Amino acid sequence: MKLIFAAVAVSALMTAPAFANPDLAKKNACMACHAVDKKLVGPSYQDVAKKYGGQKDAAANLAKSIKAGGSGKWGPVPMPAQAALSDADALTLATWILAGAK
Repeated sequence: MKLIFAAVAVSALMTAPAFANPDLAKKNACMACHAVDKKLVGPSYQDVAKKYGGQKDAAANLAKSIKAGGSGKWGPVPMPAQAALSDADALTLATWILAGAK
C-alpha cells in the first residue's frame, strides 16, 4: 500500500507543470517584475529557463531562490524573498518556469 501511495505522489510531482499557469505567478505578484519572454525589472522566465534548465536539481534550487530572494545573479536589482509562498507553490512555479513558462 505504501508503495502505491509513493508511486502516486511521485506521479503527481512529475505532472506538476500541467497544473502550473500564469495565474499562480500573477496571484503571487511575480508578473510585476517578470514576463515570459522579455526582461522587465527581473529576467524573463525564458531566460531563467535557459540559464538553469540543464542543471541538476534545477527546480528545487530555483524554488529555494524564489522563496529566499537574492541579488547579484541577474544584475543590481535584488529579488525580494517570497517567504509566504508555500514550498509546493514555489516548486510548481519553478517547474513551470523551467518548462518555458508555457
